[in-house]
Amino acid sequence: MARLRRKSTVLDTARQRLAGLKAILPPPDMGKNLTIEGFAAKIEGYSDRQDSYNSKLASLDDETNQLDDLEQRLSDLNQRVLAGVKAQYGPDSSEFEQVGGVRTRDRKRPGRPKKVPAAA
Repeated sequence: MARLRRKSTVLDTARQRLAGLKAILPPPDMGKNLTIEGFAAKIEGYSDRQDSYNSKLASLDDETNQLDDLEQRLSDLNQRVLAGVKAQYGPDSSEFEQVGGVRTRDRKRPGRPKKVPAAA
């Protein structure tokens, strides 16, 4: 399952405010610490960082898919090895048990279900 990509309503709001600020003529004077250029740089910095994060998630999703495929192949190989030993030595052999199988004689047999008396 793919991880959710990060979205930011704060970033959307900041972009709208920046567009509004750029439309005001003459540009407002908000002091030397608050400039339109500085605000735009902060927006761009955050946007770049968010894009980087989302691309890392996409890469991680791909890596997860590859691991899942390899795990499935290994699971299939496990079953084939067990079946091969069962075919060569038999289902009741100690060799079959050594590779993780349950010998026929060691399987638990189901018992008869007990009757429960009906409540009066």
